[in-house]
Amino acid sequence: MFTGIIEELGVVREAGDRLVIECRKVLRDSEAGASVAVNGVCLTVVERDSSDSSSAGDGSLAFDVSAETRSRSSLGRIAAGHHVNLERPMTLVARLGGHLVQGHVDAVGEVLEVRPAGTGTEVWIDFPSDLGRYIVEKGSIAVDGVSLTVSGRSDGAFGVALIPYTLEATTLGDLKPGDPVNLEVDVIAKYVEALVGTPTGARKGSS
Repeated sequence: MFTGIIEELGVVREAGDRLVIECRKVLRDSEAGASVAVNGVCLTVVERDSSDSSSAGDGSLAFDVSAETRSRSSLGRIAAGHHVNLERPMTLVARLGGHLVQGHVDAVGEVLEVRPAGTGTEVWIDFPSDLGRYIVEKGSIAVDGVSLTVSGRSDGAFGVALIPYTLEATTLGDLKPGDPVNLEVDVIAKYVEALVGTPTGARKGSS
C-alpha cells in the first residue's frame, strides 16, 4: 500500500521486459522481493545494485515487467533516459499524507490540456467512461502514482491543480497534451460501491 507522495524521481536505464532504474533514496531498504511504485505501478524488486556511482544516484533497482503490465499501463511506452516517480510502501507508523494507493492501475488516461493556473498548472485528463462513477470533484485520484485532488469534471475528463512543488518533484511537471498517464481511482469508493450494491448471485428476497 502506498500514499501517492512521491519520494524521488528515478532515471530509466533500461526499459522493456527488464526495467532498470537509477535511484538513491528508495534504494536504501529496497532489497530483492520488496515492492516499489513506479509511476503508480506496484512492481517487485528482482535485483538491487548499490555499486553504481552514476550522477543520477547511488545505484539502481531492477524489475521484471510482464507483457500485461506493459499493455495495461504507461510503462510499455517509457524508454531509457525517462524520469519516473518512485515511492516505497507505507509503514504502519508513517503519516498518510496523500490517500490510500494500491499501485494497481485502473486505466491509462490521456492528457488533454495543460494550462497555467496562478503560480501552478491545471491539467485536464480524459478517462474511460466506466471510471466516471469513482471520480468526483474534491475526491482523490492517483495520476502516475501522485496523490491528487480532482479540481473539476466534465464529460469524460477531469482536472487537477498542480502546485509548483509537485511540478518540480514529480514527472507531472513535464506533461503535455497527448501524454499517457496511469490512473488509479480511490479504492474506498470501490469498497463503498461493493457494499451498497447487490451482491453477485444474491437471491431475491434473501436477507
